[in-house]
Amino acid sequence: MKDLSESRVLVVDDAEANIDVLVQTLRDEYRLSVAIDGESALRSIKKNPPDIVLLDIVMPGLDGYEVCRRIRATEAWRDIPVMFLSSLEDARDKAHGFEAGGNDYVTKPFAPLEVRARVRSLLRSKAYSDAVREAHARDLRIAHEIQMGILPTDLSTRTRGTGLDVAAVVEPARQVGGDLYEVLRTADDRLVVALGDVSGKGIPAALFMAVTVTLLRTMARQHDDPAEILSALNDELAEQNPRGMFVTLQCAVFDLGRGRVTVAGAGHDPAVVLSSGHAPRRQFPSAGRVAGLMGGNEITSESLDLSPGDTLLFFSDGVTEAFDEAEELFGEERLLSHLADQPGATASETVLSLLSAVRAHAGHAKQSDDISIVASRWDPSLRQL
Repeated sequence: MKDLSESRVLVVDDAEANIDVLVQTLRDEYRLSVAIDGESALRSIKKNPPDIVLLDIVMPGLDGYEVCRRIRATEAWRDIPVMFLSSLEDARDKAHGFEAGGNDYVTKPFAPLEVRARVRSLLRSKAYSDAVREAHARDLRIAHEIQMGILPTDLSTRTRGTGLDVAAVVEPARQVGGDLYEVLRTADDRLVVALGDVSGKGIPAALFMAVTVTLLRTMARQHDDPAEILSALNDELAEQNPRGMFVTLQCAVFDLGRGRVTVAGAGHDPAVVLSSGHAPRRQFPSAGRVAGLMGGNEITSESLDLSPGDTLLFFSDGVTEAFDEAEELFGEERLLSHLADQPGATASETVLSLLSAVRAHAGHAKQSDDISIVASRWDPSLRQL
């Protein structure tokens, strides 16, 4: 936990006498900075955020209430403790201070011993909260590394000589999330490609995602048809699922010798098929409901003969439901329009181009959902028999 003597205290008051008393009271214990009005206080916080703000209320320009509200409205500052030091001693003034987001309220004239004790108490509480937050952030970083390690990374080793060019990307909305993909060579002439989206976000979704990936790999080796893979996976998930979580999935099994793909879905958005000389089209709608809620999920599959250059694009709803700052969705129309204009010469180009388009649409809006994209491009000239 942080040594409190390293803490920075920002004193904000327009009266020189008050500043002198506070500096005299605290200078031997903390690092001090001073601002004489609300605007300069906010500039100081922006330049070097303090560990606590001692804030007068009645000042020229922005009063203390407004300064506190702006601190609380800024995500990077909202955890900074604010202690009001004011000559306003009416209960309504104090209530106004706490409603604005203040952590404490001391009336003038104040006793230096009391101010020191209250400042130390707030700083100790903040140091503890910061330590807990840092530990949580460290755990999330480790969880992110573990989760990303579960997913396949070097896809070229799994697809070399198959005639399939496969690329994938996952971007969690938080450090960990529930989106997943798999690329698995289960036989010389058989490759399984899948994408899924677990309900919820954060650690619960990440844990459910890890279980789903493990079961998917097992079932893909036991069953040939993607509908059978998803049905078996669903039954296993539903057997022990106390939180009632679920996952939407789309699973493709490529018959490399015949140049044919068979796809099944469990509550997931249809894939997009890109073919030379044709507009992008949605194909392979899900036959079954989402996986994991109950056993006996009736899932059927659909097959397609591939032509050279055909690309199957799977994606999570974090793509079509990406919001911009005006809360407008990226949507299916933009998705298909972008793919028509920039289909990509390789699977990687298709994935990265679409991801860039989603990011450009979102602008500075905060990512609201996990984003995952998988593209599989059929090029029989790459096959090595």
